[in-house]
Amino acid sequence: MSTSAPVPASSEPAASAEDPGGCLAASNPGSAGDSRGARDPGAEPVRSLPRRTVVQRLLQAVLALSLPVLLLGLGARLVATPVFLQLEYHRPGFPADHWGMSTEERMTFGSYGMDYIMNLAPPEYLGGLVSPEGGLAFTPAEVSHMSDVQHVMHWGLMSALVLLVVSVLVGWWLHRRAPGAASAAWFAGAWLTVALLVVACVAAVLGWQNFFAAFHSLFFSSGTWTFSISDTLIRLYPTQFWIDAAIAVALITLVGAFAVMLVTTRRRRRAATPRTAPWAGGRGRLRSRT
Repeated sequence: MSTSAPVPASSEPAASAEDPGGCLAASNPGSAGDSRGARDPGAEPVRSLPRRTVVQRLLQAVLALSLPVLLLGLGARLVATPVFLQLEYHRPGFPADHWGMSTEERMTFGSYGMDYIMNLAPPEYLGGLVSPEGGLAFTPAEVSHMSDVQHVMHWGLMSALVLLVVSVLVGWWLHRRAPGAASAAWFAGAWLTVALLVVACVAAVLGWQNFFAAFHSLFFSSGTWTFSISDTLIRLYPTQFWIDAAIAVALITLVGAFAVMLVTTRRRRRAATPRTAPWAGGRGRLRSRT
């Protein structure tokens, strides 16, 4: 009686009738025969963090530097309205006119001045007004200064409008080419706005007159913006008016900066969320390689 030698066990799984050729074994992500491309579902998700190009970083700088200008422009435009005049002239503690101009007269002439700097009216719009005392409400020097203010306001608002359009286009382009880049730039611009406000507030608190003079010297020639306390512009817009206006602009700008921070923080977190590969979480099925 002959005995046959024992057949050694094969290290490869035997093909069965249900699985000819061992295809199931090859399709198993954990098998050693197809380690390329196979990932453990429990492994770390794949992150996509492309490097920013030089152009993208320059555009981010444009967005960050434009934001303080836009927020300050918004604050100045909201303050330069008859609504602010109404609130200011009627608030408790606002200094009365030393020469007897009533609140209603202040509101009337103050609104004329506010309307003039925000519209394209000619100098005669102010130059022909008659004061309660019977003379001209505004002297030629005052009308000339208000014309300078009108030009500064118009050019400033036009520049802010151009920056707004540019920022929208740049933000849209970055959103398509580098998701999260625009939000990061606006977030940095919001912090830059807060830093500039802190510096300006410290300078104003330490010396309001010096701060006020330095601000005017940026936009107006020397000697064209100083008047007597008996002139109509000083009676309508005393020092307390400009202090309150500066506080209002600062608060509006600060609220805008924090709003931008809140919105961009959410968008930055969403853009930084790692994207999983097609096979992660059990989605999709790798085909066997034969």
